[in-house]
Amino acid sequence: MDQIPKETKMISQELKELKKKLNHHKIDGYVVPKNDEYFSEFALKDKLKTITGFNGSFGLAIVLRKKNFLFVDGRYVEQAKIQSGQKFKIIEIPKRLPHQILNSSLNLGFDPMVFTSRSLTYYFKDKIKLTPIYTSILNSNISKDYKSKKFYLLKSEVVGETIKSKIKRLIKILKKDRSDHIFISAPENVAWLLNIRGRDNPFSPIPNCRIILNTKGEVNFFSDIKNSSNMLKKKDFMKTSFFTENEIENFLGKLNAKKIIIDKNSCSFFFENIINSKFKISKIGDPLYLMKSIKNKVEIKNTIESHIHDGVAVTKFLYWIKKNHDKKISEIDAEKKLESFRKRNKNYLFPSFNTISATGKNGSIIHYRASKKTCREIKPNDIYLCDSGGQYNYGTTDVTRTISFKEQPKNIKDTFTRVLKGHIAVATANISKQKTGSNIDKLARKYLKEVKKDFSHGTGHGVGYFLNVHEGPQSISKTNSVQLKEGMILSNEPGFYLQGKYGIRIENLVYIKKEKKNLIFKNLTLVPIDMSLVNFKLLDTKEKKYLINYHLDVYSKLYKFLSLSEKNWFLKSI
Repeated sequence: MDQIPKETKMISQELKELKKKLNHHKIDGYVVPKNDEYFSEFALKDKLKTITGFNGSFGLAIVLRKKNFLFVDGRYVEQAKIQSGQKFKIIEIPKRLPHQILNSSLNLGFDPMVFTSRSLTYYFKDKIKLTPIYTSILNSNISKDYKSKKFYLLKSEVVGETIKSKIKRLIKILKKDRSDHIFISAPENVAWLLNIRGRDNPFSPIPNCRIILNTKGEVNFFSDIKNSSNMLKKKDFMKTSFFTENEIENFLGKLNAKKIIIDKNSCSFFFENIINSKFKISKIGDPLYLMKSIKNKVEIKNTIESHIHDGVAVTKFLYWIKKNHDKKISEIDAEKKLESFRKRNKNYLFPSFNTISATGKNGSIIHYRASKKTCREIKPNDIYLCDSGGQYNYGTTDVTRTISFKEQPKNIKDTFTRVLKGHIAVATANISKQKTGSNIDKLARKYLKEVKKDFSHGTGHGVGYFLNVHEGPQSISKTNSVQLKEGMILSNEPGFYLQGKYGIRIENLVYIKKEKKNLIFKNLTLVPIDMSLVNFKLLDTKEKKYLINYHLDVYSKLYKFLSLSEKNWFLKSI
């Protein structure tokens, strides 16, 4: 008889213990999100993984006395079935939401620090009784892949704008809204506003902290005092008072204010209830998301430079794996090799997310992560998908390439080419005409839909400046109506996934620039596309011209960093 894996035993035990606690708290079930109390995408306190075994970046578990549900979006359905399907029924959202499948008589417990009122309303629509549980009833699976460090201040020449200037811009918005204070609960927004960075997340240089700012420019800073102590003597923080995180509730209780701006996406149910009981809450939401999304000239310049560094590393990796494909290379081997190329650059700090190194059928799992249990050897007949990125001084990268080692069947090449056509359509879009991400998203899917194919994720996400690799409010997706503006950075990553067979995705980062009265995308990513997978008969003249010009641009910026053999390979392959 096969032994039950240790991880499976631990999950079963956690489930058993949690179900025991339902009676104690007089509830029918308990709701567990992916995020922690800071609503971080890459949460250190991963309670969802603890209870389900699922390690994707988004999900929601509901544990009942006799049933367990795991809700994930289209990116993670297949992955969730593999990792959690034995113990949990997997439901794809937004196709089906919890309130649509659960009995309205249920009483569900939840941690009020890790949910917002907006998320609770979305999932449960007030049909189900929700009971806040103020004591922790579930252990956390703390990631060991990070090293926390003290907060540090970025120089103005690195960020292109002083703290004072950013605060002045924010105060103007507060005064226009007639708000007295803003509670900035999203650490990424605090980091941007105060030009600080840290390392409280495994893949983002973000310090866990919150602030309350008034119209006088006075900053009340809440964090682990030890981590922020080195900022106390900085002249940029003369108007800053420092508090522990546990002092927020007491501070709000004594605050003299009438109207406060909060962020409905990161202000917890717990804090919103406190604020709502004393003050009027503004309807505008946190304006820092939009302010942060529009990069200045310095941020764009540094991001461009970071992509040259990253382009060199990824291009060298592609050359290496193409030349060594006949040797035994596993998905994990490839992931480590790519990381080693990035580490050669002194400006490289750490990955911007978990690398997706996937060959053959694993490529069909959109956010696959290679492990000892799932790792496959990269076979010559497979197509290999690698999605990776880095945090550099100063910039954030994200790139996906799908490559082949041998001639592929016509159906695969045709599909790859249709994905490529969608990618080019986005890259060459007239943003002034299309205006929003939802309009551009249609361009990415057009050529796949001609043959009744599609992909279940968005076409592109916003990207931060030496911050989160996934940033809002901008995105290229079916429902995003945010107007795209000059300075925004986004990904362009259409794909196609045939379950149990292969995955295809082509991803570049782009930024928006104004040229001749029109807004256009400018490529940031400098990595060759595998021409061996292209059916050129499906490309028109403009698309062929785009490919030629793209690769000439890549080569012109990378060639001095490549060896002679790498240069020859590059030129022969395009």
